[in-house]
Amino acid sequence: MADNSPYEKITLGNGLRVILVPQGTGLAATILVLVEAGSKYETKDINGLSHFLEHMCFKGTAKRPKAMDIASEFDGMGASYNAFTSQEYTGYYAKIESRQFSRALDLIADMYLNPLFDVQEIEKEKDVIVEEIRMYEDLPPRKVHDLFTNLLYGDQPAGWDITGTPEIVRSLTREAIVGYRAKHYVPGATVVVVAGGYDRAAVLQDIARLFGGVPRDHKHGKVNVRESQTEPRVLLRAKESDQTHLVLGCRAFPVSDRRRYVLEVLSDILGGGMSSRLFQKIREELGAAYYVRSGTELFTDHGYLAISAGVHHEKFIQVVGEIARELARIAREPVGDEELARAKEHLSGNLILSLETSDALAMFYGGDEILERRLETPQELLSKIQAVRAEDVRACAEFLFRNDRLNLAAIGPLHESDELRGALRFTQ
Repeated sequence: MADNSPYEKITLGNGLRVILVPQGTGLAATILVLVEAGSKYETKDINGLSHFLEHMCFKGTAKRPKAMDIASEFDGMGASYNAFTSQEYTGYYAKIESRQFSRALDLIADMYLNPLFDVQEIEKEKDVIVEEIRMYEDLPPRKVHDLFTNLLYGDQPAGWDITGTPEIVRSLTREAIVGYRAKHYVPGATVVVVAGGYDRAAVLQDIARLFGGVPRDHKHGKVNVRESQTEPRVLLRAKESDQTHLVLGCRAFPVSDRRRYVLEVLSDILGGGMSSRLFQKIREELGAAYYVRSGTELFTDHGYLAISAGVHHEKFIQVVGEIARELARIAREPVGDEELARAKEHLSGNLILSLETSDALAMFYGGDEILERRLETPQELLSKIQAVRAEDVRACAEFLFRNDRLNLAAIGPLHESDELRGALRFTQ
């Protein structure tokens, strides 16, 4: 590691990558293990298995045979710990006092490398995950994002829910779980990130001891995303609710595209804060929503920009029309210098403040590595954001905001209408 580098990357002999991110006098450390295994690596008959596997890693190992053994050991360290599954990777983490590092790493490694997959535990966990799926159904602000990806990508892995369906979850077998894990949980597809305060020599010794002996193995790939659209699309889910929750957005590009930095600035101008265009229009002027925001999701082979809001039912079509008009305007008219500068500084400040903790640093560097197999420092990211010009923003908006990229998903007491379809269209 160069003296001025904020991180160090090391690759073990078996291909496992290690990223170290020191935090000087930090009293806490985070261990994050990421693996290239998510819902986009699944087939339809096992949709939801990546997420199910994540759950099962907490249910016992040969060394710690019961879920209680794992939970009580983490709790006995005062750890903050959990796991998550996304479309393209799964993560397991623990944030602990630095003095507890060796114990926590031993536990995380044991869960990751040696899960038991007890048949009785598998059957019990099916009920747990079905209840998780039902919980999300009762959370329209979250569920509407699933509907949006369903709409964008349809019946292919990128369009399936990460949790799967109750029917598929109940059909999963131990054999399927073990087989999937063997295809994807391999050293060459795994990244171990350590961030915070730690002893470098001891950390590397522990990681090599715990992970270095895992043999190399072939990593199975995923099916590439198919993009196909010719006109605006709508997906409405009828549900009695006090608000209509919507996501309106457009297909974009993969995370490797250089326009990703422009896209971040564009998204911030639209809905990145209380001074953003859509917050001012939808909330402050129309009084139609409590929350309205814009965000981006970029993956290895696809991506999108999405605007979300919770609105009064009677103002739903009006809000859709106002958002569409604002998207058309930013594609047509250059952004002013003051507005552009404010968006850049908003992004800069948010990034720096968000990276004050060891867990945030671990995810920042780990996410880059798992998706792109390269690392970018916060300073490098900010310099690329600062280099974005008004003409770049307009060109990116012109590329994105077209009728053959436009999609709307919503949950509420709704029905399709000519008026809605008229609002959801960019006029030439």
